[in-house]
Amino acid sequence: MTRTITPRLRTLVLLLLAVTGALLAGAAPASAHAALTGSDPAQGVVVKKAPSQVSLTFSETVAMTGDSVRVLDPKGRPVQTGTPANVSGTTYAVQLKSGLAKGTYTVAYQVVSADSHPVAGAYTFSVGAPSATVVSDAGPAAGGGTVGVLYGFGRYVSYAGFIVLAGGAAFVLACWRRGAGVRALQRLVVGGWLALTAATLWLLLLRGAYTTSGKLADVPDLDLLGQVLQTKTGAALVSRLLLLAAAALFVAVLFGAYTRREEGEEKRDLTFGLAVGGTVVAAGLASSWAMAEHASVGLQPGIAMPVDVVHLLAVAGWLGGLTALLVALYRAPAETPVEAAAVHRFSRLAFGSVLALVVTGVYQSWRQLGSWSAFTETRYGQLLLVKIGLVALLVGVAAVSRRWTARLADTGTGAGADRPRKERVASAAAGPAAKASAGAAVKAPAEQSSGANGPAGGDAGAEGDKGEGTGDSRRVAQLARQRAAADAARRKRLRDADPNRFGLRRSVLAEAGVAVVLLAVTTVLTQTEPGRTEQQAEAATSASARSSSPSSPASGALTLDMPFDTGGTDGKGVARIDLDPARVGGNEMHVYVERPNGRAFDVPEVKVSFTLEAKKIGPLPVNPDHITTGHWSASAVQIPMAGDWKIAVTVRTSGIDQVTVSKNAQIG
Repeated sequence: MTRTITPRLRTLVLLLLAVTGALLAGAAPASAHAALTGSDPAQGVVVKKAPSQVSLTFSETVAMTGDSVRVLDPKGRPVQTGTPANVSGTTYAVQLKSGLAKGTYTVAYQVVSADSHPVAGAYTFSVGAPSATVVSDAGPAAGGGTVGVLYGFGRYVSYAGFIVLAGGAAFVLACWRRGAGVRALQRLVVGGWLALTAATLWLLLLRGAYTTSGKLADVPDLDLLGQVLQTKTGAALVSRLLLLAAAALFVAVLFGAYTRREEGEEKRDLTFGLAVGGTVVAAGLASSWAMAEHASVGLQPGIAMPVDVVHLLAVAGWLGGLTALLVALYRAPAETPVEAAAVHRFSRLAFGSVLALVVTGVYQSWRQLGSWSAFTETRYGQLLLVKIGLVALLVGVAAVSRRWTARLADTGTGAGADRPRKERVASAAAGPAAKASAGAAVKAPAEQSSGANGPAGGDAGAEGDKGEGTGDSRRVAQLARQRAAADAARRKRLRDADPNRFGLRRSVLAEAGVAVVLLAVTTVLTQTEPGRTEQQAEAATSASARSSSPSSPASGALTLDMPFDTGGTDGKGVARIDLDPARVGGNEMHVYVERPNGRAFDVPEVKVSFTLEAKKIGPLPVNPDHITTGHWSASAVQIPMAGDWKIAVTVRTSGIDQVTVSKNAQIG
């Protein structure tokens, strides 16, 4: 629930929007959710000579196993040898068998990005001339299929469990301390702990199959589980389990010793201790997500991870507290209704959580999108727009709840001030049926006593006594059920007799319904490739396609386009190298550095080197001269022998921000 919009709040919202615009207008890209940004041979290219290796370049470092890269001939037989190796930066290569025949070859890759998500794909290149191929689906099923669905469900349950556990406990300690003794709230928080624990174990077991084969049959594989435990994600899940043990102790004290303490200094000290300990445990649990997912890699991870922790805690404080309030409004006993003061305290807690969500959400959006166009041109951006719409709807419904809260406080209900009046209203509404049920329940003991001591009881034998006792027990059970039903009806009428409380319950229920959908969208969002990475991969693919197109036969010139990202402010661009005639001996080299929009990019420094790894020659450095904005040139660049040369370009965009990108090309 949030406060009504005031001029000060409107000013704050406009300021946040302005900051958002400024960030997105000049956003530098951040790495998360690896994407293939280059390959050699490139996709769809036709090479005259069979390559000795296949190299893949990703947008970030990735984890590979022995079969992460497979190269299949036209008949579907593997032709790679050895295991993939990191050759430089984010480029990985696998060696090929010698003497490859002409035809179309399929490259299938399956890796795990630094933010824990499996990335898989495939492409083709041809030697000599294209040919038919029997490979129809070389790409592995990592991250998809039934295992992918089950893993996604486990992530949803883990988020929901954390929100209910942390938010429910925060609601009890910060808003309604009497709620620690309410059985419904106890079940809610304990249920959150059980859900998070079960989901964490579930994810740990599924992780191996999720990132490799995608087959359910591989879930019990202990070797895969051992591999998972050695990864960053496995360590995060194990850490979460250890923290859940501490959370169990916290819950036991909160609903045990804390509820038995009388009000006073001792209970205030225990409240403070629980608040500090609970915050530490909740922050630790939130860190288990931040340390292994999008926030842990890319631009400013030292800032992004704490921001992600604050974001998760704010979500728990708002949505988890909202769930606890809903349970309190619907399930709390009539003898201990949730007070209006407690609802007001939660309103303030929710308002602070919403502000924290806005600030951290703006930063995360800037980091993951990088441009306004990514909102509509990428799946991540489209999902983010849906999430923003749901949050806006949730805030709107919360404003309605806020008005009901104000009315509840104005009438003085909820604190027990007019309970006698409400009880009279409920009693009158109950009618003669409830009174008759209550009277029957009161008379039951007398009837039992009369039946036991009267003449009928004296004349009957042992078997009659037994039968009559059975009949009496049935009547007592029936009367008990009737009395319970009458009590439940009385409590319901008592709750519904106050229109303000009834309206608050309905609006909070609507909030909770929107929150369930919002959490589902958020879970999908965390498994979706960020918009910035998607656009970067598309740009790299286009550049690779341009660079792999045949050069002019007359000149024999070689042109390579290499997208780069220094990670700093204004650090994204494309370096294009023209080498003429791209033969053994002297060559003329021109380097053009452009921004993503095609304009010349005047960077402080550009360096080039040539390496022939097969012959262990190089790197041969070349320092081109600065000609004009975005243009460098060097003459008499000597290439000593023909071969598959790696051409590396180092671009520096500021005093500290620089990056080296490379591609292989056949020279001579």
